[in-house]
Amino acid sequence: MKLLLSLSLCLSLSVYSFGQKTETLSSKDQAIVEHFKTEYKKKNYEKFEGKINVKDTQVLFDDKVIFYDKSDKTIASILKQGLIYPQLLTDYQMEKFLAETTDKTQKRFLKLQKDPRAGFDVNNVKLSSIKELTFTNSNPKAKRFKLTFKDNRINSTIIYLIELTNKSAKENTPLEDFIKESNLTYLDQTE
Repeated sequence: MKLLLSLSLCLSLSVYSFGQKTETLSSKDQAIVEHFKTEYKKKNYEKFEGKINVKDTQVLFDDKVIFYDKSDKTIASILKQGLIYPQLLTDYQMEKFLAETTDKTQKRFLKLQKDPRAGFDVNNVKLSSIKELTFTNSNPKAKRFKLTFKDNRINSTIIYLIELTNKSAKENTPLEDFIKESNLTYLDQTE
């Protein structure tokens, strides 16, 4: 009887240690998960239609430049496919300003400008530190990423969250192939 009791006690205590362990998320990662739960709205963004010229550590989109670290193959592939480009980020920042600003005077002043987009112009910026957010999504047809946007003109760093969707992707599709056939379906900046 003692042997049976001891065996069952050892077994019950060892089940916890041999069970599947779940990774605990940092507070920043938990905030990202919450962001996708509350703020997520899928949208289909157009790929860049103009001329893309890739040089050593920069990609030229017509007359606008984004710099990147050439060792970062994921960002390089996203830029070369025209999924993220300066004109898209300019439009995004302008729309975000108009949606969030409650000051009617600023909105009127913006509409009076000859080129209202000029104040939001994205050019000569750097994208870096891309990280796939595997903990936010289990769908093999969509991949979410966090990347850093650095604008040296105003000395600011912004974190962007993006989602790429590839309707023909499978569980084992290599990331580079996934990106080649994907579309940008989510873009947002976080604090």
